[in-house]
Amino acid sequence: MVEVAENGRTWLLSGPTSGYALHLTDADELVHLHWGPRIALADAEALAADPLPPYRPFESPLDGREEYPVEGGPRFVRPALSVRTERRRGTEWRRGTEWRFVSYETADGDELRLRFDDDGLAIVLHYRMRGDVVERRATLANGGHANVELLRADAATWTLPDREGWRLSQLHGRWAAESRLTRAPLTYGEKVIGSRRGHTGHQHLPWVALDTDATEEHGEVYGCALGWSGSWRIAVAQLPDARVQITGGAGHDDSGLLLLEPGRSYTTPVFAGLWSDGGFGGASRAWHAYQRAHVIPDAEQDRPVLFNSWEATGFDISEEQQAALARRAAAIGVELFVVDDGWFGARTGDRAGLGDWTPSPDRFPNGLGPLAEEVHGLGMRFGIWVEPEMVNPDSDLHRAHPDWVQYQPGRRRTELRHQLVLNLAREDVRQYLWERLDALLSSAPIDYVKWDFNRCFTDAGWPGEPYPQRLWVDHVHALYGLIDRLRAAHPSVAFESCSGGGGRIDLGMMSRTDQVWTSDNTDPLDRLAIQHGFSQLHPARVMAAWVTDSPNTQLNGRVSALRTRFVSSMAGVLGVGGDLTRWSEEELAEARRWVELYKEIRPVVQRGELYRLRPPAGGLSAVQYVLGDETVVLACLQTQSYGEPAPALRLRGLDPTATYECLETGETHRGAVLLHHGLRTGLKGDLDAAVFRMRRIQGALPLIPRIRTDLALHGGTSRRDA
Repeated sequence: MVEVAENGRTWLLSGPTSGYALHLTDADELVHLHWGPRIALADAEALAADPLPPYRPFESPLDGREEYPVEGGPRFVRPALSVRTERRRGTEWRRGTEWRFVSYETADGDELRLRFDDDGLAIVLHYRMRGDVVERRATLANGGHANVELLRADAATWTLPDREGWRLSQLHGRWAAESRLTRAPLTYGEKVIGSRRGHTGHQHLPWVALDTDATEEHGEVYGCALGWSGSWRIAVAQLPDARVQITGGAGHDDSGLLLLEPGRSYTTPVFAGLWSDGGFGGASRAWHAYQRAHVIPDAEQDRPVLFNSWEATGFDISEEQQAALARRAAAIGVELFVVDDGWFGARTGDRAGLGDWTPSPDRFPNGLGPLAEEVHGLGMRFGIWVEPEMVNPDSDLHRAHPDWVQYQPGRRRTELRHQLVLNLAREDVRQYLWERLDALLSSAPIDYVKWDFNRCFTDAGWPGEPYPQRLWVDHVHALYGLIDRLRAAHPSVAFESCSGGGGRIDLGMMSRTDQVWTSDNTDPLDRLAIQHGFSQLHPARVMAAWVTDSPNTQLNGRVSALRTRFVSSMAGVLGVGGDLTRWSEEELAEARRWVELYKEIRPVVQRGELYRLRPPAGGLSAVQYVLGDETVVLACLQTQSYGEPAPALRLRGLDPTATYECLETGETHRGAVLLHHGLRTGLKGDLDAAVFRMRRIQGALPLIPRIRTDLALHGGTSRRDA
């Protein structure tokens, strides 16, 4: 809801529990008023009546108070907007912005647009309230200059209230170690995170959160998340007067985003902000609800259990071999069978074939259709792996079009993983990829596409283009456009975003893909920490997690029981990636029971509210999901010391006056007891794990406890991997 003061210069956006207010002074200075709990419009007007602080030598009263700081005038903070304008072609360029307010408008009851002008450069600031999430972005349009160069055009600047002792949370990492949570006191100066790699990156997720004294379930938390899948930057600054601002947007530096010719415009990605007084857990649940309601396509549909062939076969694949795996996958209850890398062109290793998106005549002599039909006949959907933005020098595509890659003239073309990056900013490249992928998805009953991106930009040049810097932005928009076009033409096909694991996870990709590959690291212990960090922002509904072989051959050789691998992976979208042809009949039977159990709890995990009961800090860790009367707890005991029993798990989100039945044991528990005294898991040893299902009993009466000894619930006896 958007409310406007009578003078038309104070605006208030309100969500279910929060409010956001801003004000335009008589000097056309757009200042921030409030971000926090809901307030009335009269409260916002009272805040607007307070004058800006008096001038201090070497300081600006605007700094730390402006909604969208521009470069120029009495400002010394990091600008959200930095431009160079050319009034008449061939004249000197002028830098900076002197804008004036033009008008405002509201749309659909929840969006506010503020219009400014700088002598022909139109600037529109967009605000929209989605639940308690404020979506902000900016549009720049050249309506009166020969050219406008956008050196920097951030989506938003967020201003925090005056507090002492701010603490910054962020998600950092690297390949196979993504999304690890760290928290540290915020000090004076700037903390900058981002990516200069052309994609979101494994090193940081584009999200930050700030608090002063929050715990998992109590206290104020301010969070910001950027919806952009290319290079990006978020800067968190504690200014000299201790005020804090967060500025972020596309691009890592200020070397230039785009050149706007007359009539051309640019709209930034969304930079979303959330205030919560429910601690880190409350903030996470609000982020999850926002994404399920407004970001993720078809979020109301639960994602299927998949099998992916990569770890089982690598590049050495054939139609019959994949069919044999499919039969084993179907037997354990898999619903989606995915053929990974190696099905196309001359792709027998990572040195050749990328770009040639035609099934290999040696491995699939009749195309993908026969295998897809057999998979469908087994009751599963069929998926494939692609990496459309890349090309091997040893490929028909590169031999025909060597100029289609990003490169700097006169310099060596850097190969990473024996591949180069196609320049999707070129119309001919985009058209080729559309034609090939559209034909591929039309050639066989394909239901699912895993879209990978396995190297960073290194030689981001565009010979012949007058303003080659635009490649960094236009590549991402071309990627979005290509996926959007394919989804429109093939609405039954689901897409997964992958980039060597978690290298391209952000709200931009989340808005056009059905799930994301969280990490190439499938070790069940490592994944606990990765998934803990991931859950700070993103919901289980998009978090793909695989059960693979033990010992873990991809990474660390760790040995773990099948139950541990399944319980760890059941915290998201369950998948299987092990070599099923080597699993014993006992293991296959146990896996089938785990898959059956996951299907029972899937609606609660993928659509329920998440409570992080205990973080993965070395002992007992656990997460809980609540949906209506159903509760699911996934617990893992990483290690047991000195024979001490695992601590009880104090559950959350339950009705203290209700009675709950544990479906694993048949025992009944009072909600108040579970909330305040906890649930005993009975886990012991190292890497033990279990699933507990709790169901609220309406009009509860005491029940006689009954004991169930289901192998799939409390672990099996298979020791091939022990």
